[in-house]
Amino acid sequence: MAVTDEAIAGIKDMIVSGRLSPGDRLPPEKELSEELGLSRSSLREAVKALAVIRVLDVRRGDGTYVTSLESDLLLEAMSFVVDLHQDDSVLEIFAVRRILEPAAAELAARTAGEEDLGDLDGLVDAVAEEADVEALVAHDIEFHGRIARATGNAYLAGLLESLSGPTVRARVWRGITEGGSVARTIDEHRAIVDALRRGDGQLANALMVAHVAGVEQWLRGAT
Repeated sequence: MAVTDEAIAGIKDMIVSGRLSPGDRLPPEKELSEELGLSRSSLREAVKALAVIRVLDVRRGDGTYVTSLESDLLLEAMSFVVDLHQDDSVLEIFAVRRILEPAAAELAARTAGEEDLGDLDGLVDAVAEEADVEALVAHDIEFHGRIARATGNAYLAGLLESLSGPTVRARVWRGITEGGSVARTIDEHRAIVDALRRGDGQLANALMVAHVAGVEQWLRGAT
């Protein structure tokens, strides 16, 4: 194991063990490097790496702190990496979405409250028939995000949000090249909301599979 990796592992162990909690300040550099048995330069590199993935927050003139470690914060790095993927990998990302989004819809059928369902109804009703591609894509992103958040699983919601970026381009392509995209999307979304309202998780799962797979299938034919 590289020395920097050892330093990262040492800090991680301190957090996992509970010695360091969210919001805590790390011990002074000299003290921490001696405790871990590593050089101060290796420790600095480890801190930089952990700051990039939002585990640590380096505050100039104040010290280094453990972040809140909340899911949306920790998944920012993943979103950044996913956004760097090229077009030929978008299909793989869609394949992941096709696994996770139906599961989220099925879970939301059990967990979504009246407020969640009302928000989804309002979101679907607000889309105008003459909506342009950008408005439709923005609606689609928000629709899927609200279903994920309705599950009550912050990590699932954050993970799905991180996967949305690379697929936006594909949704725009579909909207530009295919007619009836607004009506088709709204009909599919409304059917999913109806399944959620009935608490029919299996139907919500199946409808979401068809919804996501439709874009994926179109993209396979377009590449």
